[in-house]
Amino acid sequence: MGYEDFLIAAINLGCALCDYVDELRVGELVYRVVKSTYMETGVNVNLGIVLLLVPLAKACWQMKEGKKLRSSVRRVLDSLSVDDAAWVYKAIRMVSPGGIGESDKADIRRDPDITLKEAMFIASGKDSIAYEYVSGYERSFELVYPLISRFKEEGLSWEDSIVEAYLNLLAEVPDTLIARKYGMEVAKEVSKRAAEILMLGGVRTQRGKEAIKKFDEDLRGGSKKLNPGTSADLITSGLMIYLLKNKGGISA
Repeated sequence: MGYEDFLIAAINLGCALCDYVDELRVGELVYRVVKSTYMETGVNVNLGIVLLLVPLAKACWQMKEGKKLRSSVRRVLDSLSVDDAAWVYKAIRMVSPGGIGESDKADIRRDPDITLKEAMFIASGKDSIAYEYVSGYERSFELVYPLISRFKEEGLSWEDSIVEAYLNLLAEVPDTLIARKYGMEVAKEVSKRAAEILMLGGVRTQRGKEAIKKFDEDLRGGSKKLNPGTSADLITSGLMIYLLKNKGGISA
């Protein structure tokens, strides 16, 4: 994957949300976005981001006057059907994300007979995106969004706010993509490194910036390619909540 792949993925997602958020159910919209990106890039660029942003967009579209975004998100998640699960399963099988294991119930290799939220409940102990579905986006609303809001209020740039929020999230919640691929102990060690960087000042100090650069090099350069990708997906959903509230006038 390269930078251009992420640009293509972002454009596909934005266009699909604008064109179809009012017409398609969550599952089919997820599938359409993932497929359009996969056909262009040939790789799994943003499945996790799509899974998180589509329900947020749907919730925003369906919000009733005087209601809050999170309560609308919960209504969207509670309305997810078996058909939604079938579309999402189809999208997952198409892009084959890393670390997908087998399950005795609702295995991704078989057609589902339970709703998408029920399937996410089964996966929620091992996947942070699934946990968002069953918790009403707990970490997006209660951890990531407040972090981004605080850092922006303190005057940090967008880039520094995102990196600092990412380090804080990673320090608190071990990345489940790493855990699925290499085990929870490895994921906890990565979280420990993030916490150590924050103790050095994170993006606010020279020592912190040097530690971030070394951290990035170590994650990429070892025998194990340690990608805290699920944490990045959660940062994206927190960013969307921030933008909806601060730029779109939506009550979170």
